[in-house]
Amino acid sequence: MRRRDILTFAGVAAVASLLAAPAQQAERTRRIGVLMSLVADDPQGHAQVSTFRQALQERGWTEGRNLRMDVRWGGGDAERNRRFAAELVALDPDIILAGSGQVVAALQKATRNKVPIVFTVAIDPVALGFVESLSRPGGNTTGFLNIEYSFSGKWLELLKQIAPGVTRVAVLRDPTVPSGDAQLAAIRSTALEFGVELSPVDVRDGDKMEHALTAFVREGNGGLIVTMSTFANSHRDLIVALAARNRLPAVYPNPLYVTDGGLVSYGPVFLDQFSRAAEYVDRILRGAKPGDLPVQAPVRFEMALNLRTAKALGLDVPRILLWRADQVID
Repeated sequence: MRRRDILTFAGVAAVASLLAAPAQQAERTRRIGVLMSLVADDPQGHAQVSTFRQALQERGWTEGRNLRMDVRWGGGDAERNRRFAAELVALDPDIILAGSGQVVAALQKATRNKVPIVFTVAIDPVALGFVESLSRPGGNTTGFLNIEYSFSGKWLELLKQIAPGVTRVAVLRDPTVPSGDAQLAAIRSTALEFGVELSPVDVRDGDKMEHALTAFVREGNGGLIVTMSTFANSHRDLIVALAARNRLPAVYPNPLYVTDGGLVSYGPVFLDQFSRAAEYVDRILRGAKPGDLPVQAPVRFEMALNLRTAKALGLDVPRILLWRADQVID
């Protein structure tokens, strides 16, 4: 080979190497930790993770090529959350997805502000100390709200529409977190307008909750509102069963309750939250700082209605609710 040919070949090889370098860097495998608050066999949790995974793939992140995902299931248990948070951080992830607000505190403590965190649903993250403000979260954490407190009053409105004879309402809420009493306060602000008396019930203790509801129904004309909380969502089978046993018309924050036999639900589309979270994860993996990404409110809401349960309770569902419902179980 002539000297000119050798130099030409070397130059082409060098240029090819320079062009390949960014591509190789872009294809570097990134690691995402995922800490869910549900149990490992919960179909809702798997649907949420699947939605998140698909949304990432649509943005160019594919497991086995440039992405590895480690998923842990806390099951609503604080000790498991702490253990799995430490376990995920030890895997040296590039970012961690928090499947609910409940697991954020454990993750923040484990990461010590060194690993970005994106939460999919949280109620009042400012009051909980997760972020400095909604517009400028600061630190290593950002994400998405699953409710604004004023929204809680809509549950009482819906309950009166579907069961107008209700004059007393038990409100299941978690009193150990700020959002529990805040949701109750928002419902209470509309109670006078709808002519109902509210009875708060602690959702964290299954036995006490059962006794409280049994005592509540003795006076008649009762209904039930289940506020948003990780504990309630993790024990929705028990709550739906108690409502059925006590023949209580009930409004829930999540359509999974209705699928399991609950009467009616209204709330944000939780799968949408996981899809939107993938957008933030993608932006952070490409260089954005979580503290600069504002916490966003939900943009899509859905209603689910179980006509079999309505019939069992002797309720005539207004036609307007049938028109509004996104999901009807007949």
